[in-house]
Amino acid sequence: MRFSHLGLLVVGLVVAGISDDIRGAQDRAGGAAPAPALPYKLVEWPAPATSAAGFAAPWNLIQTSSVAVTAKGTVLVLHRGAHPILEFDSNGKLIRSWGDGIISEGKVAGIPQLNWAPDRSRYSAVYGAAGCTSCGAHSVRVDPQGNIWVIDATGHIIYKMNQEGKEIMRLGTKGVSGTSTSTFNLPTDIAFASNGDLYVSDGYGSARVVKFSRDGKYILQWGTRGTGPGQFGLPHNVVVDSQGRVYVTDRDNQRIEVFDASGKFLTEWKNTGGVSGLALTKDGRIVTGAVVRDLNGQVLGRLPEALAAHGAAVDEAGNIYLAQLTGIVQKFVKQQ
Repeated sequence: MRFSHLGLLVVGLVVAGISDDIRGAQDRAGGAAPAPALPYKLVEWPAPATSAAGFAAPWNLIQTSSVAVTAKGTVLVLHRGAHPILEFDSNGKLIRSWGDGIISEGKVAGIPQLNWAPDRSRYSAVYGAAGCTSCGAHSVRVDPQGNIWVIDATGHIIYKMNQEGKEIMRLGTKGVSGTSTSTFNLPTDIAFASNGDLYVSDGYGSARVVKFSRDGKYILQWGTRGTGPGQFGLPHNVVVDSQGRVYVTDRDNQRIEVFDASGKFLTEWKNTGGVSGLALTKDGRIVTGAVVRDLNGQVLGRLPEALAAHGAAVDEAGNIYLAQLTGIVQKFVKQQ
């Protein structure tokens, strides 16, 4: 099995306080059922960094949580470390980095199983010395207008940035957890409808999806904690298709739920594994971790040599990027 040059594992990655995401995204791969290999080729990506002596060197990315493709075709990588937002060209050459001081140092942490209860979250957060640089970095997305959205889970906030990386709007209240119309409790992801409406999966501490207008005005919310239709254990990632259907990974219940634009439950895809990453392709398919499905949930195949993914993205050519919490990004080039 090959790994990209991002694959330098970091001491302390498996400390108990940071193991919740790894347990969900790495151990419980995106669908346990056997599936044929899809016509994609795993390539080395990005290009190596360069040492002070001028030699190729590996990237020291610490928990690569998400990846997104910009309107310019460049690739954003979000990781939990210094310079948390990295922008590469499609060949993997670094263009720029930014984001220091923006994202919380808090880290999502699992609650011991002996303390679990059906009506309570299985997650909390640690802050201060128990956290790490940019530990709250959870998801990066790009909307149809080219704006960049960064989800800071432990900061309980979502930043909207323009293409230059300048903040232009916020959802949530920084540093304040809650389940009101203006607060989140460890939010995880954001998705965009064709009319500009926003859907936020909230999240580790809550169990709901919150809908906003394109300018950030609250519209509605749905979801309670549980295992039934329309309930969530952990709503981890969310995407919206061209018909307005909302797909949510309910990671702890190992399923994907599908809703209409108003939150009406339509169906669920059971036994998907603990899928985290979701992304839609131009030809009407959905990337669910390492597995690609049609929009009815039918498994079409598995990406060759793919690991389970915490984040996923697809570029205009149909190439797929998977962000791994082990500190790597896998790029799969679509074969003709």
